[in-house]
Amino acid sequence: MSENQETTEAVTITNHHDYAGFWMRFWAYLADLVIVFSINGILLSPFKFIDGGEMDVGFWTVTGIASTIVLYLYFVLMTKFYGKTLGKMIFGLRVIREDQEPLKWSDLLFREVIGRFIYRVFWFMNLFYLSVAFTEEKQGIHDMFADTRVVLDR
Repeated sequence: MSENQETTEAVTITNHHDYAGFWMRFWAYLADLVIVFSINGILLSPFKFIDGGEMDVGFWTVTGIASTIVLYLYFVLMTKFYGKTLGKMIFGLRVIREDQEPLKWSDLLFREVIGRFIYRVFWFMNLFYLSVAFTEEKQGIHDMFADTRVVLDR
């Protein structure tokens, strides 16, 4: 075997990943939501004593805006610094880039902010999350936007 073939085989072996399927990602996401709702409950409970917690800013409430900020910060910061959220840690999953480089802020902007925003604003887009079950690399639309994958963490 030539040196070139050995190098190619070594690269192929090290770049192989087991992609996380729909149900593992679903349960990890539900765990993350429980965690975020718990954080919001602790951080935002003082607002309940101020005007019944319903201080309005246009169409939104202050607690609604703050809880949304906590949600996005949780997903962005956990994924940036750890490559996974607590829910993904529980289920042994990790977010990686397609090219195996470290996650960049731009990746996270597209994956965690724009992708989640689209799913939340256009409720029917949640049906497209089923693409995780049917694509070869188990990608959601938000993964496709950011060129990321969710893999089993070894």
